[in-house]
Amino acid sequence: MNAPAPPFTRTRDPRDLRRSLSHFPTGVTVVTARGRGGAPIGVTVSSFNAVSLEPPLILWSLALSAASLAEFRAADFFAVNVLSDIQSDLPRIFSSPVAERFAGLDWREGIGGAPVLSDSAAVFECRAYARYDGGDHENILGEVLQHDRREAAPLVFAKGRLSTLQEPEG
Repeated sequence: MNAPAPPFTRTRDPRDLRRSLSHFPTGVTVVTARGRGGAPIGVTVSSFNAVSLEPPLILWSLALSAASLAEFRAADFFAVNVLSDIQSDLPRIFSSPVAERFAGLDWREGIGGAPVLSDSAAVFECRAYARYDGGDHENILGEVLQHDRREAAPLVFAKGRLSTLQEPEG
C-alpha cells in the first residue's frame, strides 16, 4: 500500500507561486522589435503560446516593470525567436541590463525591422494585434505574418534551469 501523498502547499506568497509554476516546463524565447529610435530591442520571454490557427495568433507577456515596456508598446511589429540548444547564452543576455544586447550577434532584419536571430529553432514574425491587461504583466497578442523553423533542439526552462529537448533517436 502506498503512503498518502503529502498535502499541497497553499500560500498567497508570490515567490511560492513562482516555485510551483517552475514545475511546468516552458520554451525559451527572445522577443525582438525596433525601438522608437530605430535601435533593435529584445527581451527574454518564457510566457509564449499559440492562441489560434485561423487567424494565426500567438500571445506573450511582458512585466509592467520591464524597462523595455514602453518600447514594445510602441512597436507595431515584433519577432518571437524560439531559442535552440546552441543559443543558451541568449536568455541571460536578453534578461540582463546589458546596454547593447545585439553586439556580436548574428541576426537579420525581419518584417517591420524586427530582428530575427540566426540559429533560432523557430521564428514567428508578427504584427501587434491586441494588448490586454494581465495583472502585473501586459499580454501582447500578435498576428503571425511569417514563420520559419529549422531542425534544432529547442531550449526549455523548468525549476530554475535551462535544458534542451532532444529529438528521440530512431
